[in-house]
Amino acid sequence: MRYTMVMPVLTTAQHIRFDERGVAWIDDTNTKVIEVALDMIAHGWSPEEIHFQHPDLSLAQIHAALGCYYDHKAQMDEQIHRSARHVEQLRGQAGESPLRKRLREMGKLE
Repeated sequence: MRYTMVMPVLTTAQHIRFDERGVAWIDDTNTKVIEVALDMIAHGWSPEEIHFQHPDLSLAQIHAALGCYYDHKAQMDEQIHRSARHVEQLRGQAGESPLRKRLREMGKLE
């Protein structure tokens, strides 16, 4: 007689939801998927380091967020670049901050 082991089918939560504007969020948090992706891109952080820095996020949520980022990489990378260009534009419009101006006048900045 031959026995076959039957494994139960496990279902897992996706951990990601998209709002009405198409922005991906980690379920039950106020954290956008792109924020987790930026931690990885900008700081080179592993999922474990992201979890250390954001203990309110589970490793499952972090992995789901990174999976979502890779599934939508072209769109999210474009959003990152668009946001960076917008920040540079705003920075250029704002001009020099009073602190930077004072430091430059003191000879602390070039």
